[in-house]
Amino acid sequence: MTQLRLPQVDHVEGEVHLPGSKSLSNRALLLSALSPGETRLHNLLKSEDTNRMVDALGQFGIHISLSKDWQDCTVRGHAGLFHAPANNKFFLGNAGTAIRPLTAILALIKGEFIVDGDKYMRERPISHLVDALTQLGAKIAYLGQKDCPPLKISGGQIQGGSVRIRGDVSSQYLTSLLLALPLAPGTSEIEVIGEQVSKPYLDLTLDIMDRFGVTASHTNYQAFTIPGDQTYQSPSDYLIEGDASSASYFFAAAAIKGGKVRVNGLGKNSVQGDIGFADVIEEMGAKVTRETNWIEVEGDKLVGIDMDLNHIPDAAMTIAAMALFAEGTTTIRNIHNWRVKETDRMHAMATELRKLGAEVETGEDYIVINPPEEINSTNIDTYGDHRVAMAFSLASLSDAEITINEPEVTAKTFPQYFDVLASICR
Repeated sequence: MTQLRLPQVDHVEGEVHLPGSKSLSNRALLLSALSPGETRLHNLLKSEDTNRMVDALGQFGIHISLSKDWQDCTVRGHAGLFHAPANNKFFLGNAGTAIRPLTAILALIKGEFIVDGDKYMRERPISHLVDALTQLGAKIAYLGQKDCPPLKISGGQIQGGSVRIRGDVSSQYLTSLLLALPLAPGTSEIEVIGEQVSKPYLDLTLDIMDRFGVTASHTNYQAFTIPGDQTYQSPSDYLIEGDASSASYFFAAAAIKGGKVRVNGLGKNSVQGDIGFADVIEEMGAKVTRETNWIEVEGDKLVGIDMDLNHIPDAAMTIAAMALFAEGTTTIRNIHNWRVKETDRMHAMATELRKLGAEVETGEDYIVINPPEEINSTNIDTYGDHRVAMAFSLASLSDAEITINEPEVTAKTFPQYFDVLASICR
């Protein structure tokens, strides 16, 4: 097992340029591949998850030209649904933003396909998406554990129509339908059962669909109408914002240590839901300055909060780590979807917070954290989850000796994370 012992930090200050948003990068790659002509993508994220999408699109014969650092990418699109490839087996690792939309796209293509992932993906439920596609006429079978990949898809039978899908588990299932169904022959109507979670991610999806020339409408996120027989249209150039979820760790570091950190490539008009993290840390006591192309955070004394963070589930993990340094109790509510991410994040966060000395209570959809008087030195287990590793790197801003087990998991979305963190730590 690899380990990384984090150095002691006296002060945090500096500027950071963020890699592109994972969610936007994989959506942009897919929609560019489905559009006619060439699309130039700028600030594309170079990571394991985007590598999986690039490889999958390559199987369809899509030509993608990448600069060494991926800052410049040109995609030669197919102008509509792909043809079934000779190699019909798709391996997507643990990339949820790749496997879910590709499953929906494959369900539209005539042919038989196998969709699989790594050991972690084989434990991540995909049944809500499969059930929705089945309602529309797809034939999909589980080849391993029920409700999880690998899947066998017999595609090409979806014409559009009415479908119901649960909204209280994850927005990625609905996003996958929204991205795929404009390419079906007929109009589709989606009814959301229960309260829709992570609505900002749906706004992000609808925004990029619009930028690529496809329309869809909704009524209070509970009913969606997607006209069929549409074709994505290339915007020619598309700039991918810096990843707001990744920004949260640098904002948090400044807030914890009383320093000042500016993040470039992300601004007050961001389409990403996790930009709401800045509002939450203001409630905790940090000072936040927002401009068009950058956001700056200056730290101060932190206090605990009691908030519903359903709209920013990934960044809520950063808040949980910040709770170690806040005065009083921090309660994070309405985060049931922590349990269906890369790992059971509720279990992972509670376990590692307790190792650090915090008193922790969890329920089905909430966590209550009382900080320790002094943070314990310990080794942090990462559970194959990039966000667990990055969130708990913040514990090193205490006087404790913190070692991260399997730090390479950050390659999923931010391979250079620990180097960038070190660049603002003194």
